[in-house]
Amino acid sequence: MKYKHLFFDLDHTIWDFEANSRMTLEEIYNELKLQEIGVHDFDFFHKNYLVHNERLWERYRKGFIKQEELRVKRMWLSLLDFKIADEPLAKKMGDRFLEMLPTRTILFPYTIEILDYLTDKQYKLHLITNGFENTQHSKLKHSGLSSYFKQVITSEGSNSLKPNKEIFDFAFNKTGATPEESIMIGDTMEVDILGAMNAGIDQMHVNHLSDKPESINGKLPTHTVFSLKELEGIF
Repeated sequence: MKYKHLFFDLDHTIWDFEANSRMTLEEIYNELKLQEIGVHDFDFFHKNYLVHNERLWERYRKGFIKQEELRVKRMWLSLLDFKIADEPLAKKMGDRFLEMLPTRTILFPYTIEILDYLTDKQYKLHLITNGFENTQHSKLKHSGLSSYFKQVITSEGSNSLKPNKEIFDFAFNKTGATPEESIMIGDTMEVDILGAMNAGIDQMHVNHLSDKPESINGKLPTHTVFSLKELEGIF
């Protein structure tokens, strides 16, 4: 076995963030009766939320904003698109989102099967995630995934973020893994794959959105797969 330690990303890789967040936002939309105050189109609201969320996460990864600003501002900006400047409402939405989202359980196809397969083959599975500590552990618990992962390294717990090398150094120290026996498995080229390259470990791009390999900084990942089932052909 070339690899002993497999480091997974969570959101967008095995836990379907898009499906889970949409379900959560739609419940909040109905619960808080946002249509009655002028948010007339949920699909438009959700589309704009995704844009704001991605931009704010980019700023968070670069250290420009803190967690609390990210949590509230993505809701605030989404409301502003409908000319609703209500900060208490944005905070309430942010709080409800973080309460409800981690209880969602939609996983990508073949997640449980591939984790069982890898566990049976004696690989040591870990997570490296830019998510918040309590939120990510809650997602794992509600989705029935906690038992698969020996160590869960979060940006909050490590005081660093992918793609920075430091979060991987923290992970190596915590798990006892070495770069030579490790691989990072994730969906985002600019975060998971670049981070693994920065850390000097092999990379696997799980590309759920396309059928063509992607590169970053002119380099292809060590492996590219288009479904989790394809991991069986590599490990």
